[in-house]
Amino acid sequence: MRKTVRAVVQRVTQARVEVDHVTVGNIEAGVLVFLGVGHGDTEKDADYLVEKIVNLRIFEDEKGKMSSSILNLGLGALVVPQFTIWGDCRKGRRPSFSQAAPPEMAEQMYEYFVRKMNDMKVPTEKGRFQATMDVHLINDGPVTLLLDSGKLF
Repeated sequence: MRKTVRAVVQRVTQARVEVDHVTVGNIEAGVLVFLGVGHGDTEKDADYLVEKIVNLRIFEDEKGKMSSSILNLGLGALVVPQFTIWGDCRKGRRPSFSQAAPPEMAEQMYEYFVRKMNDMKVPTEKGRFQATMDVHLINDGPVTLLLDSGKLF
């Protein structure tokens, strides 16, 4: 099976990430993106997800219909690396992370993803790779979506 970059996207009214009680990333309204990189993922996979996320029409208009994106509204994104998205829980009781990319590759892809978000003119904050992070958020809706570059879900 072809590997794909995966993301959990949450519409938020605010979100921040802390490392050792220090805020390293903070946004008001926008999206919180938990990003997981798998073996064999490419920049093309990241490009697809960036384009999809910045144009997702998940913000309501005056009629209550989801018709606006972070790009339309000038909202921000907080991107947090999260290899556990690749956790495979189908066997046993302990997740296997063997499908997650090795840290060096995953960090390069994560940094590339954040750069591409900024290139799309989306103000983007980030977490800290391989750090223990506390993520604080207010999920708006709640709206939570699962995305992957292979279009499996």
